[in-house]
Amino acid sequence: MKIMSRKVISTHQAPGAIGPYSQAIVVDNKFVYTSGQIPLTPEGTKVEGSIEDQTHQVMNNLMAVLEAANSDFNHVVKTTIFLSDMSLFQQMNAVYGSYFVIDPPARSTVAVKGLPMGVDIEIEVVALVKD
Repeated sequence: MKIMSRKVISTHQAPGAIGPYSQAIVVDNKFVYTSGQIPLTPEGTKVEGSIEDQTHQVMNNLMAVLEAANSDFNHVVKTTIFLSDMSLFQQMNAVYGSYFVIDPPARSTVAVKGLPMGVDIEIEVVALVKD
């Protein structure tokens, strides 16, 4: 498949990249690929507290990035969730599920040894651009 266009997405409604990457890329005005979002406020402050609080912040960040890319959670086709410990799965899953009530996307969830800034969760998504 030949890529016809590639657009960098950036919004101040989500934390800026902390490295050499973009918040998201839109390909051929059809697909949105987000970078992983961690629980930082748009100003870059780390959200402390429960995995529920952290998950809500990550989902709010993803919502902002998707909106900047002309997409939303209804158009997400795949998510990948990285957790610092699988013991957090049930609490994270309850919050995550509240954002995908009907026809949730495909998903992978893995435990990893460490995440940026010592957070407990990171989520990335692939979505379709709205028509």
